[in-house]
Amino acid sequence: MMKIEFAPLNVPLRRRLQTAAVVQWVFSFLVLAQCCLAMFILLSLSRWWILAALYAGWLYLDRDTPSCGGRRSHWVRSWTVWKYFSDYFPITLIKTVDLDPKHNYLFGFHPHGVLVAGGFGNFCTEASGFSALFPGLMPYLLMLPFWFRVPFFRDYIMCGGLVSSEKASASYILSRPGGGHVAVVAVGGAPESLDARPGALTLQVLNRKGFIKMALKHGAHLVPVFSFGENELFDQMENPVGSLLRRLQERLQKVMGVALPLFHARGVFQYSFGLLPYRKPIHTVVGRPIAVTQTPSPSAEDIETLHKLYLEGLTQLFEENKAIYGIPQNKHLQFI
Repeated sequence: MMKIEFAPLNVPLRRRLQTAAVVQWVFSFLVLAQCCLAMFILLSLSRWWILAALYAGWLYLDRDTPSCGGRRSHWVRSWTVWKYFSDYFPITLIKTVDLDPKHNYLFGFHPHGVLVAGGFGNFCTEASGFSALFPGLMPYLLMLPFWFRVPFFRDYIMCGGLVSSEKASASYILSRPGGGHVAVVAVGGAPESLDARPGALTLQVLNRKGFIKMALKHGAHLVPVFSFGENELFDQMENPVGSLLRRLQERLQKVMGVALPLFHARGVFQYSFGLLPYRKPIHTVVGRPIAVTQTPSPSAEDIETLHKLYLEGLTQLFEENKAIYGIPQNKHLQFI
């Protein structure tokens, strides 16, 4: 029988607020979209149906916004709740070198983790001080297009700087004149989340070359980013490659476009089970940029050469920092 470890009653208010902030984030990630869709349907069936009709018209007129830079809100990105969210883990953003705002950049974010907590905290809020660390740069975190079709939810997530992961969306950001724009791509995507568990260092990147081609086409400098601690936030049911559960997850991922990792960690009032992440520190290290010469029609050789340079840069970033963040010297990244 599992022994339940309950949270003490004398938890400081600051920590309670941090937990509340993470509860709303997990809720937003897992069920807010469904609630927004249900609200839209109920509104359509009520006597206020005209509001739903007007909003549907707005959706049609605004359909291209998620792939044209979105509609970010500095006010939303600066909400106090995000500071509590960041302090829960805590999340820290580390700069290794200055990035010239005269260029556009493509950040390759690794690993994906279960819910991309480091990616959200660092690039969709100002809680970790992105604008202060990288003055003149504006980050956009790319997300599956599916979520931008959900009424109301789409408008909310765009406020944080989330945009569609369609090619047209990345092209729009990376081709902006004057520089200063950053497209942040979780390179491993949804499939990598199925392997996200404590100690995991396997990255799905060997066959991921679309972001390389995009950087070449627009001359955007490539920057490897490694988020130490991203995989430590949740446990996950055993799902080795080839198992029945893994085959089912992969099938659903192909059909729905989103992965369904069966994760668990802690609860609100106890530490033994639940859907809240563990309080584990996340250190997101932004590496050195790889200069890219614009090549409107890159060849397979161009893509392969830059991809190799990127993997070398990512490996160097990891090896130089792993000891600082508690990873043994005999542990190395594995690329698949």
